[in-house]
Amino acid sequence: MLTGDILRRSAARFPDKIAIIGDGTRMTYRAFEDAANRFAQALRARGLKKGDKAAILCGNVPAYGIVYFGAAKAGVVLANLSVRATPEDVRYMLDKAEVRLFIVEEDLAASVAGVLPEIATLEHVLVVGDADKAGIAGAEALESVLAEQPSAEPQVDLADTDPLAITFTGGTTGKPKAVLVSHRARFTNNITGAIQFGVSERDTAAVATPLFHAAGLFVWFQLAVFLGLTCVLLREWEPAAFIDAVEGEGVTAVFMVPTQITDLIRDPAFDPARLANLRSIDFAGAPIRLASLREAMARLPQVTFTEHLGQSETGPIALRHSWDPDDKVGSVGRPAIGVELRVVDEEGHPVAPGQVGEIVTRGEHLLMEYYKDSAQTAALYRTGDGWLWTGDLATVDEDGFITLVDRSKDMIISGGENIYPREIEDALYGHAAVAECAVFGIPDDRFGEVPAAHVVLGNGGDVSVQDLIDFCASRVASFKRPRLIKFVDAIPKTPVGKIQKHLIRAPYWAGHDRRV
Repeated sequence: MLTGDILRRSAARFPDKIAIIGDGTRMTYRAFEDAANRFAQALRARGLKKGDKAAILCGNVPAYGIVYFGAAKAGVVLANLSVRATPEDVRYMLDKAEVRLFIVEEDLAASVAGVLPEIATLEHVLVVGDADKAGIAGAEALESVLAEQPSAEPQVDLADTDPLAITFTGGTTGKPKAVLVSHRARFTNNITGAIQFGVSERDTAAVATPLFHAAGLFVWFQLAVFLGLTCVLLREWEPAAFIDAVEGEGVTAVFMVPTQITDLIRDPAFDPARLANLRSIDFAGAPIRLASLREAMARLPQVTFTEHLGQSETGPIALRHSWDPDDKVGSVGRPAIGVELRVVDEEGHPVAPGQVGEIVTRGEHLLMEYYKDSAQTAALYRTGDGWLWTGDLATVDEDGFITLVDRSKDMIISGGENIYPREIEDALYGHAAVAECAVFGIPDDRFGEVPAAHVVLGNGGDVSVQDLIDFCASRVASFKRPRLIKFVDAIPKTPVGKIQKHLIRAPYWAGHDRRV
């Protein structure tokens, strides 16, 4: 199914149902479809053709949904930019995607106005809000542009194998890559979600993660529109605002990243009585601390927790449900419906139960390419047989449940021994004083590299570096103990909570030979 057809069909099924709540707006599916068609017509009126690129820099507001589905109807590929991006990041992404038309929220316009003249392909700027206040010459107000256009469905010859959108990887290993996906790939994700996420047209969904991210946009928001849910858009993540939405708007389902789950259950505003409507939490994006997950399950007993493993390049590829056996908590579940997945050794052969290998996957759910980066694309498919190598190291048990071990790029090779930072992190988290930590390799003349850790103390924690090293050494093999621990105020993360270890490692490896 084409992405534009998702909205069209839901509007036909539920024309007067509220589709979007947010930014002071309550929009029906009929009005949503009308506005998306108008935006598609506006793109065509400005000369954008099938395959041309537009980009959006905007928070979670109704205009985002209008732009996304309207671009899809017009066959225009929409690049989704992080609202946390620096002006230089925005310049890089606009240039990388060869953008002809740029949609920017009024409050974000001033910060990027200076880089726009550097984008050779850029012809049009539309502002979500007051164009006169944006400080960008020639910019038009999106609202006015929509009012000028007819609401008829645009007639564009599209196939589901055509490119749909670009999202940018979280940048955990350097400059973000432009992940180009097709209509078919992301609709395949929606079928997986419709079957396995446990949501239906009776639900009201909170959109609590950024729409510029693949999980928030494709895996959750697009799925919600496909099923005909009412979507409550949260502009920023605030636990108190989410609790208000659950109580006031009847939110029953939400997608979160693990840090949001922890934030919610530990926020002073947490009140199980006010969260009584909530029945489903789907989560992904980063590993979750097992203790935090069990605490959330205990404090929200009416909620089913569905964990899924996925990437911008793939969408969901494995899922674990609340009803799976309790001893499988800590795994990411089994391969998702509609997904072919294996855990393999370096030659691509499936590993035996309990052995560490890399997760590979193939099928209709995969990206088309890293846009304008053939070498990186080829590296994903290094065996040349259609299997995408995810970089996730894992084991699989006798029942087919997959447990993540670490990222292949984060693995430490010390004196010929493979050390997985996540094992050491789990040990550190066992100390009551540790609120957050990141383990990584640092150079060592004898062993090549050895483990080190940055630690954020919490809960009034008071512990010495040596005491923490000793504590960790009592829980892992001696060669795995951190040789260095540094207490820090914060650990750098992407907008969806993934720790950016390359930023932490880089100063330690300056002048040394290691791919950070």
